Amino acid sequence: MTLPNGPALSPLQQRIRTWKFILSPLSTIEEPYLEYGDIFRTNTNSSFPFIYFCNPKATQQIFTAHPDTFTSGGSNGVLQNLLGINSLLLQEGDRHQRQRKLLMPPFHSDRMRNYGDLIYNLTSDVISEWEIDKPFPIRRSIQEISLKIIFGVVLGLNQGQRYEKLRLLISDILDSMSSPLSSTFLFFNFLQKDWGAWSPWGRFLRKRQKIYELVLAEIQAAREDGNHRDDILSLLLEARDEAGNPMSDEEIKDELLTMLLAGHETTTSSLAWALYWIDKTPSVQEKLREELTTLPNNSDKVAITKLPYLNAVCQETLRIYPVIINAFPRVVQKPVEIMGYQLEPGTVAMVSIYLTHHREDIYPEPKKFKPERFLERQFSPYEYLPFGGGSRRCIGYAFALFEMKLVLATILSQCELKLVSARPMKPVRRGVTMAPPGNMLMVVKQKFNNSNSGLF
Repeated sequence: MTLPNGPALSPLQQRIRTWKFILSPLSTIEEPYLEYGDIFRTNTNSSFPFIYFCNPKATQQIFTAHPDTFTSGGSNGVLQNLLGINSLLLQEGDRHQRQRKLLMPPFHSDRMRNYGDLIYNLTSDVISEWEIDKPFPIRRSIQEISLKIIFGVVLGLNQGQRYEKLRLLISDILDSMSSPLSSTFLFFNFLQKDWGAWSPWGRFLRKRQKIYELVLAEIQAAREDGNHRDDILSLLLEARDEAGNPMSDEEIKDELLTMLLAGHETTTSSLAWALYWIDKTPSVQEKLREELTTLPNNSDKVAITKLPYLNAVCQETLRIYPVIINAFPRVVQKPVEIMGYQLEPGTVAMVSIYLTHHREDIYPEPKKFKPERFLERQFSPYEYLPFGGGSRRCIGYAFALFEMKLVLATILSQCELKLVSARPMKPVRRGVTMAPPGNMLMVVKQKFNNSNSGLF
C-alpha cells in the first residue's frame, strides 16, 4: 500500500503526540504539514494509517466518493458520549439519509425568517444587562445569548422550571470541558470510570442523565400541547419518513441534544472571535458600521443578513479560526485511490479544515484577518469548508450563519465593545471545539439609541 510520508514515531512518542494534540492541537498538526506537505501520515508505525489531507483536490475526491467507500459515525465515539447513539452525526448509509431528510425542513430558508425577531429580541435583552466601562468575559456572555436563542428555536422555551434546569445543566457540562485538561475524559476510555459524583466521568454521566430526562419530558409536553407551535421540536414530532414512520422519542431526544449542544457551542465561539477581530482591526469595524448604517429603519432581518461586508466578516472569522478544525474522519471501507495513494480498509482519512484555510496559495497572508478576500473571489467548497463537506456537511449551517450575522449586527447597532487587553489571543481546546480563551475580556464603551442607529 503506497502511503504518504510522515514522522516516524515509536509507540511512546505516538502517545506523547496524542497528548500534545489534545493540549495544543493547532501546533501539533501544523508541524508535520510544514515538513511533509498537504498530505501526510501521523502514525507511520500503525497498521491502521491515519492520514491528513489539506489538498483541495484530495478533499474533493473524499467528499464526493461513493457512500460505500468511507464510513464516519463509528469513529466518533467522543460525540456518542455527548450526543447519544441516534444523533445524525453518528449515522451511516440509509439511516443517515433517512435522518437527514427528516431534519431538513426545520432549516429551510423560508422558516428561518420566523426566527429573526426572536434572535434580535433575545440578543437585545442580554445587551441591556451589559454595563458601560465594566469588563466582562465576552465568550460567557455570548454563550448566554446563543443558549437563549437555541432553546427558543429548538424547544420553544424561554422560561419555566424545565428551561432553567436544562440551561444550567447544559452550561455546566460545557463549562466542565472549558480547558484541554478538563475535557481529557472524553478522549480516553481509561478515564471513563464512574467512581461516584466526585469523579469527572461520574459527574458527567449524572448531568447527562438529568438532561435526558428533561428533554424527554419536554418531548412529552410538546406531544400533549394542542396549540400550534413553530419550534423545531414540534416539526420533528410531525415529521414522517418515506414509509410514513415517525421518529421515536429517543431519536428526537438525541437530535435535539445535537442541536442544543453542538449548535450553540459553535456559534458562541464564532461570534466571540468575530468581536475580537472587529476590535483588533479598526478598518474592518469602520467598514462594517458604515454598511450597517446604509439600511433603513425597521429593516427586514433577512435583508440585514445579506449585507456583503457583514457576510465577508463572518466568513473570514470562520476561516481564520474554524471552531471545528477537522472534518469528520472518514474510515476506508473499500480500497480507494486518493491523489495517487492507495488507501486500504481501516485507513482513516482526515480532512483538515484549519490547514486548508491557512494555505498561502489559496489565502495570501493566511494569519491576517482580511474579510475583503471573500469579496474579491469565490472559494470552492473544497477550499473553504468551515462546516465540513459532502454528505457530512453540517445540516444547520444556514441557520448558524443567519444567527451569527444577525447577532453581530444587533450588537454593533446597540453598543461599542473594546477588548480589555491588547495582547493577541489564541484558540484553546474546549471539548471537541476550538474556542477563544475564557479570560478574554471586553468592555462596553458606549451604547447607542436604537432609533438613531439606522437598524431595526
